[in-house]
Amino acid sequence: MSFCTPAYRAVSLVPLALVLLAGGCAKSGDISVDGGVGITAVRSACPVVGVPTGTGDITLFDPPASRDASAIDVTAVITNVRSTCDDSGAEVVSNVTFDVRARRARTDGAREVTLPYFITIVRGGTQVVAKRVGAVAVRFEAEQALASTSAQGSATVNRSAATLPDSVREQLTRKRKAGDQDAAVDPLSTPEVRQAVLSASFEALVGFQLTDDQLRYNAQR
Repeated sequence: MSFCTPAYRAVSLVPLALVLLAGGCAKSGDISVDGGVGITAVRSACPVVGVPTGTGDITLFDPPASRDASAIDVTAVITNVRSTCDDSGAEVVSNVTFDVRARRARTDGAREVTLPYFITIVRGGTQVVAKRVGAVAVRFEAEQALASTSAQGSATVNRSAATLPDSVREQLTRKRKAGDQDAAVDPLSTPEVRQAVLSASFEALVGFQLTDDQLRYNAQR
């Protein structure tokens, strides 16, 4: 699966049996006041990682059409989402890892359950610019109600797309003297500055690939 827009590349998915990576990148958008006379912007080109609302857990029923509590077969959650990031080159590469923890109702015999998940790159908080779907297998041993496994994915973003223009950076970091007309004005209140920051902000999001019915179930619980 490939994408043509140069701002990003498709994410790749690799199932793992064990947790291989840990760590993370600094989050973007943090602003700190510099001595009351200026603003220093602290920002990383690394995508922020997380789980979209309503996609961090999945429930399987037996029979599938039932929604009775007594029919719950398997439940699973995505947790411990984390990343390592290399933003030293022309392309910013983030390796994202996460755990899947599952529980089953019946423990008679060993069983393997395969769960679909996605990793997507979102730009500006709303624009999905790349998405890949993978699957992770969780194996329950005989008489075992709980099981867990881990998975890994990677996301690549063009550094220039995740970098603020010099003119915007100057507005954010320019020293302001007390008493100046714009000294108390938040630069992010300017529409063009706010839009530039959003456009240069990326997220790498992980969740279960749910059906419409499963999404409704999660929303209505």
